[in-house]
Amino acid sequence: MRIIFFGTPEFAVPSLQALLAAGMDVAAVVTQPDRPRGRSHSTLLPSPVKAAALAAGIPVLQPERPRGDEFLDQLRAYDADIGVVVAYGHLLRPDVLAIPRLGLVNVHASLLPRWRGAAPIHWAVLSGDRETGVAIMRLEEGLDTGAVWHTRRTPIRDQDTTGGLFDRLSHLGAEALVEALPRIAAGEAPVPQSTEGVTLAPKVDRETARVVWNAPRQRVSCQIRAMDPFPGAWTTLGGKTIKLYGPTPYSPVESDFAAVDPGTLRSFDEALCVACQDGWLQVAEIVEAGASRMPATRWYRGAAPQALARFS
Repeated sequence: MRIIFFGTPEFAVPSLQALLAAGMDVAAVVTQPDRPRGRSHSTLLPSPVKAAALAAGIPVLQPERPRGDEFLDQLRAYDADIGVVVAYGHLLRPDVLAIPRLGLVNVHASLLPRWRGAAPIHWAVLSGDRETGVAIMRLEEGLDTGAVWHTRRTPIRDQDTTGGLFDRLSHLGAEALVEALPRIAAGEAPVPQSTEGVTLAPKVDRETARVVWNAPRQRVSCQIRAMDPFPGAWTTLGGKTIKLYGPTPYSPVESDFAAVDPGTLRSFDEALCVACQDGWLQVAEIVEAGASRMPATRWYRGAAPQALARFS
């Protein structure tokens, strides 16, 4: 099976490597152009998928937008049987979808039709889902609406972060892709998605990442873990932006919680806790703007020792 692979971030690399390990013919890789990275943004660096493709000796295409006669002619020249899309970062138009003989398939990081969109892992953690997974689906014009050939599932554990799930699902997606492609090549028809249970997962913005302290602590915990490592759940103290990591429900013995306002900080037995609607939430690490992560208790001793410190 001759494949054109579309992908950009680290999430897509295990799928590309799994195709190569399975002996499949990856004729070319399409990825986004080199972008400035690092603090200075002065050096153009390749995407993780480009780096993996070059290491394997695979030709790489990097259109600014995947459209236009020149790009379409380049794709046709590879005479691919199928296209595989894993977190490429652009919507593909019908003229691209029509080029491979078997169309294009997508490795999507959710159990469709739940969490269609750009940030399915963030929203699964944010919403307190107990399970997620990957779906191997037909790519079509709609937003993740294509029929599904294969799914693989994994639980979301109490301390899972979006970053941790990204890693786990990237490898689960690679396994599912290699399992599904022979069935697709054999002509197996995918199953249309249910019209029930559809939820959307748009890109996470700054306001979505702002912590709402007047909420149950389980909800706050989900929010902090969903934004870890990026963009980071944030709050403010004294006009400074503070990012929070590593939440754990905490029940100190010596606490009169009924009299505490949401967002109030307290230190109990070397644990920094913040009051939520229904109890204390311990925070393991904190980042002030422009600084590195540090243990929350050390930050509290140095930056917020006042007894009535309160996040807002």
